[in-house]
Amino acid sequence: MTTVEVFAPAKINLTLHVTGQREDGYHLLDSLVAFAGVGDLITIAESALQSFDVTGLFGPGIPDDDENLALRAARLVDLPQPVAITLEKRLPPASGIGGGSADAAAAFRGALALQVPHIDWDNPAETFSEKALGPMVKALVALGADVPMCLQPHSSRVRGIGERIEFLRGLPDLPAVLVTPPNAVRTPDVFRALENKTNPPMPESIPEFVSVEDCAGWLKEQRNDLQEASTALLPVIADVIEAIEAQPGVLIARMSGSGATCFGVFRDWESAEAAASAIFAASNRWWVAACILGGQFGRAMPKFS
Repeated sequence: MTTVEVFAPAKINLTLHVTGQREDGYHLLDSLVAFAGVGDLITIAESALQSFDVTGLFGPGIPDDDENLALRAARLVDLPQPVAITLEKRLPPASGIGGGSADAAAAFRGALALQVPHIDWDNPAETFSEKALGPMVKALVALGADVPMCLQPHSSRVRGIGERIEFLRGLPDLPAVLVTPPNAVRTPDVFRALENKTNPPMPESIPEFVSVEDCAGWLKEQRNDLQEASTALLPVIADVIEAIEAQPGVLIARMSGSGATCFGVFRDWESAEAAASAIFAASNRWWVAACILGGQFGRAMPKFS
């Protein structure tokens, strides 16, 4: 029996500018997105019976039925025989790091690899093109606006409602710490609380950064337009950012997405590791992870066993 494993990296919004709102209610964004070296794991194995299981630290409470985006995404691929799908949930859910969308994208990549074992993963633009995927493209978008950007987890500039994706080559690997309090804030509530929904986008041209410090300095000039609204709904976000900012070597601290996960970019990996240990020791109710933010495409491609 063939088994495929697929890494589903966390998606981090280094910036998130809310630039407008469409008549259908969708918000227009301009966001610099990177992917983390931590994430969930999808395993898909050929089996005599169809099954779907959720395991891992954050598995309890995660739906194991048609509400789960990973299961729905895998079902978009017409496989010749039943499969047993396991989602190992390592990331805190509903925390602004795209966990459900990343899981859906990973499950789709895994199912596609089982259906077409000869896929040229070195040519992803062709593999994931509308011509190659046909109606599955619209079905993936229908699962969530973040799913398309998670299909190919490269550092990217994402605009529109998430469908305009531009891969970036000039973003360095960023030593970072992710911190999530044991609280959730609902994205619809955050957008409702947002006072101004027509804000300036990022500069038209994003520079090629020469160092981590150079990148962090530019990020400081940008924004997450949802951070103030999220913090008003969940004040502990301010405590998380304050804890990150207090660590030696930190260059910038900010919230990701609509929260409640916050990230800090650090001068070097040793500083990030030390900060993660210190923050966890001070408040072990928070989920804390040191990681590298950047492109995770190679790690996120299906691996056969």
